[in-house]
Amino acid sequence: MDYRRTPLLIVIVLLLIPVHTIAQGKNSYQLIPAPDLWYNTIDGVRVGVRVIGEMEDSFKDGPHRLDAGVWLGTNFPSNPISYYLNYTEPIPAISSFGNEGSIEARSSIRTGFSKHMLALNKRWQKGFDELKYQEVQFFISQEKMYESAYRPFPTTWNTNWNTLIGLNYRNHIQDEQNQFEANVIVQQQLNNESPQFFNAEIEVWNQHSFKKNVSLNNRVFFGTVSDPLALQYQYTASHAAPISWMSNGISRAKGTIPQTWIENGIVQVSGGANLRGYTDTKYGNLQSFRTETVLAFNNEFEFPNPISSSLSEGILGDFVFLKSYLFTDIGTVFNSEPVLADAGIGLQFSINIPDFLGKPRGFAFRYEVPFWISEPDLGDSNFKYRNVIGFGAVIAL
Repeated sequence: MDYRRTPLLIVIVLLLIPVHTIAQGKNSYQLIPAPDLWYNTIDGVRVGVRVIGEMEDSFKDGPHRLDAGVWLGTNFPSNPISYYLNYTEPIPAISSFGNEGSIEARSSIRTGFSKHMLALNKRWQKGFDELKYQEVQFFISQEKMYESAYRPFPTTWNTNWNTLIGLNYRNHIQDEQNQFEANVIVQQQLNNESPQFFNAEIEVWNQHSFKKNVSLNNRVFFGTVSDPLALQYQYTASHAAPISWMSNGISRAKGTIPQTWIENGIVQVSGGANLRGYTDTKYGNLQSFRTETVLAFNNEFEFPNPISSSLSEGILGDFVFLKSYLFTDIGTVFNSEPVLADAGIGLQFSINIPDFLGKPRGFAFRYEVPFWISEPDLGDSNFKYRNVIGFGAVIAL
């Protein structure tokens, strides 16, 4: 289809331009490539290259910033070539040290999903303190799910073009004992041919450290979508809304996570209400239970364990983390259903090793045992051995 080919040609041209042909003045422009490999059921092994583009010695903080990738699905599906492109250009008139304003353009067609966005960004921080900042983004975007074979649960998606206008806001504050972050997104769908829905999400995290490997972590989440036909923006009690699965390579397409694990409630994709004890109940069933509004409170008490203590003392302590914690979740799905709660114990292994391009490359892998839930399915016990494999941190600080 033509709308897919044109942006792809732009990306290929960008990747093939030699560095010296776009080097101007004192500093040259660098295109730094790195190989990339992934897997899903439809593409098979997906091979490609990712590229960072920046002015030399700007350390990803200068003009003409590029983040792009192009891939080939070795199963050769109907659309075997996919791409991602993100270009950021600072605006000097609204920028100063630590307070950049920029325009951002993003285009992506991969795993059966097409999304294109134009945004105006602004950041504020005081002096050199990068741990305390605020960011705001105004954006307009278009998105469409055009190939349902990639979706783990196709019935949770509509296939209309959605034109969205919205705002993202982030506030981050960190000192020696506390980390706080608040994220807000509001967006309105504009197409007459699609449900003209409104979507809003508010997410607040807070972590208070008493001493090393001992902390109390809290999260509050509220999410709502105004139209039940906006299927991919709806919630379950346990998982992120389907649209949020697109932001993570592990959950982006069918088959990277074994499908039966998700269907049987063994796996939880973090986001939304995150009531992790309900993945194998009717409230967490992605195919049969969806709701337009959720409110949830997630709490974790981290305590030390011998492995995490030994890891933190070595060189791996800067990259590899093992967290042990007790957790409770409580929330409501606003469907005239009871308040849902759970409690249990968990381990979270996380790793963050910068890749060849210097970008953070990390993930969180959780094994949790929610030994009590307040509203089990008919015939089940409140107390039961349940186990959940989680992808992504519930409290992402």
